[in-house]
Amino acid sequence: MDPLRRINRPPASARPGRLLVLLVLLAWLGSALFERYKPVPEGLSHAAPMRPASELRILLDQTYANRQGERVIRQRIFDEVFALIDQARRLIVVDMFLFNEFANDSAHRALTAELTTALVAARQRQPAPEVWLVTDPFNTLYGGIAAPHLEQLESAGVNVVLTDVSQLRASNPLWSGFWRLCCSQLGNSTEGWLPNPVAEPPVTLRTYLHLANFRANHRKTLVVDQGDDWIGLITSANPQDASSSHSNSALRFRGAAALDLLQTERAVLGMNGILESLDEPLDWPPPPASTTAEGAPLGLQVLTEGAITRALLAMVDSAGAGDRLDVEVFYLSHRPLIEALIAAHERGTRVRVLLDPNRDAFGREKNGIPNRQAAWDLHRAGIELRWCYTQGEQCHRKWALLDRADGSSELIGGSSNFTRRNLDDLNLETNLRVVTHLEHPSLGPYREHFERAWSNAGGELHSLPYEDFADHSRFNYALYRVMEATGLSTF
Repeated sequence: MDPLRRINRPPASARPGRLLVLLVLLAWLGSALFERYKPVPEGLSHAAPMRPASELRILLDQTYANRQGERVIRQRIFDEVFALIDQARRLIVVDMFLFNEFANDSAHRALTAELTTALVAARQRQPAPEVWLVTDPFNTLYGGIAAPHLEQLESAGVNVVLTDVSQLRASNPLWSGFWRLCCSQLGNSTEGWLPNPVAEPPVTLRTYLHLANFRANHRKTLVVDQGDDWIGLITSANPQDASSSHSNSALRFRGAAALDLLQTERAVLGMNGILESLDEPLDWPPPPASTTAEGAPLGLQVLTEGAITRALLAMVDSAGAGDRLDVEVFYLSHRPLIEALIAAHERGTRVRVLLDPNRDAFGREKNGIPNRQAAWDLHRAGIELRWCYTQGEQCHRKWALLDRADGSSELIGGSSNFTRRNLDDLNLETNLRVVTHLEHPSLGPYREHFERAWSNAGGELHSLPYEDFADHSRFNYALYRVMEATGLSTF
């Protein structure tokens, strides 16, 4: 045997250690791939039929500066939510991502307490409607703190569901693969000792380990009965105190599409194993077997998860010369969508994009990632860009409107940011697709809002030019691309 080969060979005692490390790495890789590509739970990534509709209302929460420079906060969304809950007599189903009083020292309004009071009051009516509240486990910091408002709701007879987000595909597979092997069965407790990242009580290390998965039920929906009909509402707004001055949007609608929305919430209960555990089947009305919006002046389609992506990309890809596409969104980072926007611009579509500057997050200052980097891509392509003017709050809307030269219009909006995490079958999300004609009054409020924000009409201050927050740092751009590709981010 060659003496050099004999010298370079690792000692026999080191070989089992190396083999063990290799097996651990392979197990980690296998677990990460499984968590990233495991099947989407049944009933998710759903595109309901296009339904004819007689009613659609656009609701806006707006925060801006008036011509005297004073801060103005105008809210409509949760006033409408509370009114709908107050009149319901049979069923109330609420699914809300953030439902907590964290960082409420900066709150404009105690929305968490208001929603809790409204749902408790509903259960105290005679006869009491059936009430379900679905929310994200972040609101208890994954079992790391008590949530008195949720306990109050349960005591009042509200069915409270903390979504089992472990059933979802991994947003951060590098961590979630390791988490599945080492820590997913550890549970949690409220006896913490580490600083709380968002509230007062200390938390355990297990809370931080949970947080790093970045999985979420990010939906924001409401379904209630109204007489013999049904009302649905899909919004970007959270009933969270610290979010109460954000600019948000909501789409309120009546009829068959509301029952489609109800069906998507049944899928979340199924994902949590709740349907099998009930003593009696849910007595929720099913959506109609067949109604079509073909030829109707207004059509509505409920979309969840990856179905949002497919519809959004199809809409942008259909835009051509003479069309106008207006986008307003809190987070924009999804690479296929950015490329589609650039391609639409190159085909002759007028594309305007209004973005949050990603500067403020509940009293903390952010670094502008990902919007300033995505905006740089769009700016270099010649797309018109402006930044929402914010004063500590967030420009939290998430929608896009395409007005075509042929007189048709299409809007997609709801809970989903335009990011990989929100669009690629990772988070739970719900949006509404609206198809109508240019003269239909239902979309007028959105156009009026966008034009007012874009031009700062009447001397008000809603938006700022691209140059005010432009970031052409190649390091930050590379960081954004790595974060978007790997999932090592909260966006």
